[in-house]
Amino acid sequence: MKYVLVTGGVVSGLGKGVTASSIGVLLLACGLRVTSIKIDPYLNTDAGTMSPFEHGEVFVLDDGGEVDLDLGNYERFLDTKLTRDNNITTGKIYQSVIDKERRGDYLGKTVQVVPHITDAIQDWIERVAKIPVDGKEGPADVCVIELGGTIGDIESMPFIEALGQFSYRVGPGNFCLIHVSLVPVLNVVGEQKTKPTQHSVRGLRGLGLTPNILACRSTKALDDNVKEKLCQFCHVPAENIVTLYDVPNIWHIPLLLRDQKAHEAILKGLNLLGVAKEPDLEEWTTRTDLCDMLHEPVRIAMVGKYTGLSDSYLSVLKALLHASVACHRKLIVDWVPAGDLEDVTANEAPDVFKAAWDLLKGADGVLVPGGFGDRGVQGKILAAKYAREKNIPFLGICLGMQIAVIEYARSVLGLADANSREFDPETKTPCVVFMPEGSKTHMGGTMRLGSRRTYFRVTDCKSAKLYGNASFVDERHRHRYEVNPDMISQLEDAGLSFVGRDKTGHRMEIVELPSHHFFVGVQFHPEFKSRPGKPSAMFLGLLAAASGQLEKFMQNNGQVSKVMSNGTSNGYSVVKAVQNGSRIKSSNGALNGVYSNGNGNGNGVHLH
Repeated sequence: MKYVLVTGGVVSGLGKGVTASSIGVLLLACGLRVTSIKIDPYLNTDAGTMSPFEHGEVFVLDDGGEVDLDLGNYERFLDTKLTRDNNITTGKIYQSVIDKERRGDYLGKTVQVVPHITDAIQDWIERVAKIPVDGKEGPADVCVIELGGTIGDIESMPFIEALGQFSYRVGPGNFCLIHVSLVPVLNVVGEQKTKPTQHSVRGLRGLGLTPNILACRSTKALDDNVKEKLCQFCHVPAENIVTLYDVPNIWHIPLLLRDQKAHEAILKGLNLLGVAKEPDLEEWTTRTDLCDMLHEPVRIAMVGKYTGLSDSYLSVLKALLHASVACHRKLIVDWVPAGDLEDVTANEAPDVFKAAWDLLKGADGVLVPGGFGDRGVQGKILAAKYAREKNIPFLGICLGMQIAVIEYARSVLGLADANSREFDPETKTPCVVFMPEGSKTHMGGTMRLGSRRTYFRVTDCKSAKLYGNASFVDERHRHRYEVNPDMISQLEDAGLSFVGRDKTGHRMEIVELPSHHFFVGVQFHPEFKSRPGKPSAMFLGLLAAASGQLEKFMQNNGQVSKVMSNGTSNGYSVVKAVQNGSRIKSSNGALNGVYSNGNGNGNGVHLH
């Protein structure tokens, strides 16, 4: 097994996750099998209990693992299925060591950070690296490890010590360290400054790790004299210094690395030059170029409560992008804070209220993503009502599906007090109820999590057609509440159709309004299995409906045209029923920074 370690220096938010994912893509293109591990030095056992404002979205895996959003990067870029153990946290490591101590495994020993914690980290990496994640037999050829945080952080010290020991454990020719650092340009002098990277590398070397490759983040390509200075002071060969400069779309990053021969430096460090082939990125290049050339816009209003940080809905943004490229449309996302649509905002801030409604009314489609808590719920209900009454394409995910049902019960059935027990535990008309298997005392890992099967009870429906007329689909879930099964007959008699259910038939998974152009709610999170070139069926339906192409895609059973290297369509690539789903950081001008003025965010998505 070969290992590539990606670390970061100077500041956080440089794009280590995108870099690690892109390195994986490059190695895959060289004919190697790749797996990924993300190390998060925080004390939480997993990401499940953290607010999206704290650490971005919680990404959910097939096995129910609630993990860092960078694992979403890896899955999307490498088209793999990772496990919860591919995300290592300080909490998991300390818990495993303390459990061993309580069992008596260390009987007679003083349990210490070195060697017990550091050994546990190394053993975990070796064990998880051998788990196949690409559907093939046997372990991968290369494991790409990303160390979260910044070199010098006190919380990551045990991991740095463990990785230093690990490089000696696996031996020379089996370990390659890539250090991502910042080369800023000061506006006053307009010169690329190398001192921050010099200090970062010096700190890294002082901790026992020596970088083989420097990946330098900057606004433009490094000047030759800057490379020479880095080469001299950081003791890294000039050919092993690559620039990750700002690009319009993060799909360019693997191409950027290839063009600078990064794969050769990595393969040389891993003694794989004679084994690997030249990277074949033709399909990736074609898709990247297509994304850059799209000009006909499609506007999607994203109505949520965490709109202040786009990381909160990262996988949703990516799924929208994948679907928009399949529809040959330029995606424009209009952020609509749900609370701004409510009457209380009309009284307190009428200008904000008007701006939010103007965005909603100007959209080609409406998306209400998942969420927790009652803040902004009334605004989401109003958005669903507007989309339903005005025949605007609508997709509700998880909570978005539940509020669509509540809105229908209130507006069509006339049940004014219809609500969810999550928001009003005493409601007399509970459209949404707490699931019996959930826990009301422990929050972490107690939801209905991971891949679950949904069976289509109605075959002649939009969802089934978009999934290729499949009889069932496997999608990932993360919820504590569900649509009240006791109200289903009443809702269906009034026109709603619960076309997808679990194997018992009592848990609602997909709801449609047959009389509507496209009004769909799903209890699962389809965004987690969307991939570049393999868009999620539900997101494809929303974007196709919003761009006037829904009938075409449904006639082709959810197939998307496969764009060849000459830019023309040739044949179809099926969106599989059992599908296989990069990180944006809010940083000004960074590799994947978000621009709230709509000038782009390095992801091919325009955010307003």
